[in-house]
Amino acid sequence: MNDSLPGPGPEAAEPEAEPAEAEAYDPAGPAPLGVERAPTGDAEVDALLQRLGDADHLATDGHIEVYEDVHRGLRDALTALDARPGPPAPSPSSPHTPSYTPSYNRS
Repeated sequence: MNDSLPGPGPEAAEPEAEPAEAEAYDPAGPAPLGVERAPTGDAEVDALLQRLGDADHLATDGHIEVYEDVHRGLRDALTALDARPGPPAPSPSSPHTPSYTPSYNRS
């Protein structure tokens, strides 16, 4: 009995050639995503969000620089909000703070 498989052996098989289309594949260039950016009412924040549009014209490897720049600016804007003086917080002894004195009715 012959246990070998019919047909050519492994050394006779040639690897399949890749289609010519795979070699000619050219990915599309940068294109805008078309994401709408609504104004926030804060000029600094609006300018930073508008900067995100710069990534629309860059290759993917250039996006990180834009995103990091915008993130840094937004973080700074939020930090500045914490640093701005605001109205003083009411103190416990403020006349505008309602006081509560429990009264016990011992009848």
